[in-house]
Amino acid sequence: MNVQSFFIETFGCQMNLHDSEKIAGLLAQRGMVEVGSAEEADLFLLNTCSVREKAAQKVYSRLGEVKKRKGAHPDFLIGVVGCVAQQEGEDVVKKAPFVDLVVGTHMVHALPDLLDEIQESHRPGPRVSTRFLPGPSPVEFPEVARQSSFRANITIMEGCNKHCSFCIVPHTRGKERNRPGHLILEEIRRSVNQGYVEVLLLGQTVNSYRDPDNPRFRFAELLEQAARIPGVQRLRFTSPHPREFQENTLAVMAEMNNICNQVHLPLQSGSTAVLKRMLRQHSREEYLELVDRFRNCGRDMALSTDIIVGFPGETSQDFEQTLSLVEEVQFESMFSFKYSPRPFTQAHSWEDDVPEQEKTQRLMALQSLQREIQLKIHGEKYLGQNFEVLVEGMARDKVQRFGRTTSNKIVNYPGNESPGTFIGVDITKVGPNSLNGQRVERFQHSCP
Repeated sequence: MNVQSFFIETFGCQMNLHDSEKIAGLLAQRGMVEVGSAEEADLFLLNTCSVREKAAQKVYSRLGEVKKRKGAHPDFLIGVVGCVAQQEGEDVVKKAPFVDLVVGTHMVHALPDLLDEIQESHRPGPRVSTRFLPGPSPVEFPEVARQSSFRANITIMEGCNKHCSFCIVPHTRGKERNRPGHLILEEIRRSVNQGYVEVLLLGQTVNSYRDPDNPRFRFAELLEQAARIPGVQRLRFTSPHPREFQENTLAVMAEMNNICNQVHLPLQSGSTAVLKRMLRQHSREEYLELVDRFRNCGRDMALSTDIIVGFPGETSQDFEQTLSLVEEVQFESMFSFKYSPRPFTQAHSWEDDVPEQEKTQRLMALQSLQREIQLKIHGEKYLGQNFEVLVEGMARDKVQRFGRTTSNKIVNYPGNESPGTFIGVDITKVGPNSLNGQRVERFQHSCP
């Protein structure tokens, strides 16, 4: 068996996307070549997400499709990595016995050794490696095969200690583990020297970061030092927890203009009663106080959020409180979902008592309200204004280019600039989800 090429398909969040970049770097170090499709590869890896039920179902559906290639090419290897691998372990090969590798979230660094074992051993059967590693810090990856030519994704911490009653992340990612600050800052400097102009700091609860070598060096200190590195033109982070925002973090964001003026504040529900059952560690009132702190920090901030509808016990009055909070806050973007029970969570054993039809109606009402809010904000705040845009690539219409403002607004415009170029755009048209404009020679450096 000669495994020389690989293809990675990624489901899920930006953490998963960055994990795929790390895996690609590992396999490239092993001498393997990344190809453009599963049909060209000797090794197919599916990097998986299990945050929602449909995501896990999608994994097995996709594995069934890829299985067809194995029939014609017996040496073709199929691997499952990431959160579904961690969640299900040996059950993956029970449900899909044609899978050769199952590698959990703590063990992706072992992939080259597992591949060597498969190639050199005559022992049949899949290799399953899903144990959690001890220690305060995650494994370091010396080489990362970044997919973007301008944005460097950089892990600062992994795992979560919050144990929200609906969330499977603590089970699939384990407890919080933080990278030493000097290694993070070194990676940022290397990325800048390689030409990356935007840095995205990643973690499951990114703002709970604490340097394992110096507990006083926390997220605010890391954020400030990262922003002061010459060449970091844009600095973002995701995904934070509302409970972990300290005043010094807000002060750093207000002071440093290269820290993007967009903050993700996952809400999940506007009802204190529901938030309490969710174990979110904040009430409706505390969340609104945090919003006020951002509104009054001295810099315009675009706020985004996550909301779950139909959580067990959510009444129509609870849902109305969510709608009223959304109306009050005026989020600039939102990810919204219907609740689905996840294994290994506290809420999994509770009665899923909101009917599916009611969940759908609530989700549609919430999304309709959010579309109205976004269209209103875009018309009042963006239309007719001029912004700095970082070009990312071809727009969906395959004719225009698109980029983002520092407030994370997608802007489509006619042009031919390469990804990573900063340009000025006058906004001439707005929709609920994106903006359209014309390229100009000037741009506004200030927010948004």
